[in-house]
Amino acid sequence: MSSLPRIVLVSTVAAVTSACQSLPRDGPSNRAIISQANSPNATYAVFDLDYASVAIIKSVPTQLESLVQADNPARIDLIQVGDALGVTVFEPGGSLFSAGGASAGDEGSDEPTMLPALQVDSEGYISLPFAGRVRVAGSTATEASSIVRRALVGRAVNPQVIVTLVGSGANAINVVGAVGAPGRQPMVVGANRLIDVISAAGGPTGIVENLQVVVSRGEMRASAPLTKVLADSRENIKLARGDQVYLMTTPRRFSSFGALGRITLNEMPTGEYTLTNALSSVGGLDDSASNARGVMVFRFERPEVARALGVAGPATPRGVPMVYRLDLTRADGYFIANDFVVEPNDVVYVPRATSAELRKFFEFVQTITRVVYDVTVTGALNIN
Repeated sequence: MSSLPRIVLVSTVAAVTSACQSLPRDGPSNRAIISQANSPNATYAVFDLDYASVAIIKSVPTQLESLVQADNPARIDLIQVGDALGVTVFEPGGSLFSAGGASAGDEGSDEPTMLPALQVDSEGYISLPFAGRVRVAGSTATEASSIVRRALVGRAVNPQVIVTLVGSGANAINVVGAVGAPGRQPMVVGANRLIDVISAAGGPTGIVENLQVVVSRGEMRASAPLTKVLADSRENIKLARGDQVYLMTTPRRFSSFGALGRITLNEMPTGEYTLTNALSSVGGLDDSASNARGVMVFRFERPEVARALGVAGPATPRGVPMVYRLDLTRADGYFIANDFVVEPNDVVYVPRATSAELRKFFEFVQTITRVVYDVTVTGALNIN
């Protein structure tokens, strides 16, 4: 054998040897996952699913975020700094506010006088003709009417006053995000609850199950799924002036990896979505390569669920890292899969069967052997 084929053969043997430890994989094997979970430094727990465990998982109530703490008990019908007020004065038989005044002996006019809009200044006062500065901030429109009337007594003849709010820079809420008409929405007495304001902003757009409501007020921030707001009247909170309401879209998705028909990021439809639905949506298991004994769902589980299952795994800010494993070679495996609910951000993974890994190895060896044979023959022909 010439030196060239000999060099190629040595290099090929080294490549085959290293390939035993570096064969391409779709992910860790079933054995590797279990081995690492049982190691002293395990960072996750593996839990085998059965009817009982799935029932426990479904029985633990979901502790969704809540908006209740953001409920605003304060009144929204009080006059504030910056508000613009309309003041109408009736002077039966009087003439203080009559156009052009009145001469002695005139009976005056019974027509009401509408004053130009008066803005509440930074100290809570309005400047009222003939009466000077009058404090109205913190009072309702009805109370302000009485305050203005008292200020005019002795200056106007039996004055009757009506005060209305005609404009307010502060008496509004900003609604942004997934709504039909984002922007500033005025606060209306009797329609200042969250759903009222969202409806006034054109209503939610997109899939309701994908929407999260975030309410910000000063340093306070609270959020909850829109589905919870619609289902629980306590979450339909009263809003305050200046609140920021944001409808945030958070798509419900799960990922699929391994020996499956399709490796992709998958949108989840509305309603309950089981493991059976998830496997079907990605084309099922690859029957020539998958390990059906180890269908796995990777999830950051809620601590209360982990405790209910008796798992004392290490917790993270996102939850307890857990791997749920299901054996689909058992007849009841499909019934269990049809009862196990997949959650957003889950990772559905099916490792390759050992036989599939061995087949990939031998195919690789056959490829290298073919190359060695071709090089050897070529070298021999060159010598001869």
